[in-house]
Amino acid sequence: MTTVYYSPGACSLAVHIVLEWIGAPYEAVKSKIGSEELKAVNPNGSVPALKEDDGWVLTQAGAILDYLAHKHPEAGLTGGDSLRAKAEAHRWSSFFTSDMHAAFWPVFMPFRYTTDESAEARAKVKAAGQEIARKQFAALNAHLAGREWILDGRSVIDAYAFPMIRWGQAMLPGGLADFPEVQRLHDKLAADPAVQKVLAREGGK
Repeated sequence: MTTVYYSPGACSLAVHIVLEWIGAPYEAVKSKIGSEELKAVNPNGSVPALKEDDGWVLTQAGAILDYLAHKHPEAGLTGGDSLRAKAEAHRWSSFFTSDMHAAFWPVFMPFRYTTDESAEARAKVKAAGQEIARKQFAALNAHLAGREWILDGRSVIDAYAFPMIRWGQAMLPGGLADFPEVQRLHDKLAADPAVQKVLAREGGK
């Protein structure tokens, strides 16, 4: 059985959601980031990690989501099979991996980005990260105008967006008030029964 290692509130939420959408049997293992137990699966001690029956382990959310989409084509989560559709899927996966996710690191851990240990310096780092994240949400908001999903049809990319949209809702001044299209996507995903099931399992975080 496929096993996903996750931590509540982390981007592993995306993989957890996709496994529910697929509907095939899987096991979800709640893991503490950096723990020895998790390092036994992923030496980096990070989530998500996906382990298959034969012991093969795949890490990195974007890679796992792409793997699952193509492992289970019957679920219709690839976003399209044409050359350009595949390129768009990779484009948006890269956007969430790099531009969006990276923008939140100074917000979550400002101490990593300054040698000044004062509260004022860390507050400035956090504010800078929030502004970068807002820029990324503005790009996503513009893309979503007139679209139901990020790609042509529901895909793993929408699941990838969901945890980061939740971070924005919680961590940005004003939340998503300036990004109504992003808020709409959030609400659509949050109303999905599979997403609700996963959120309940992860403790609503």
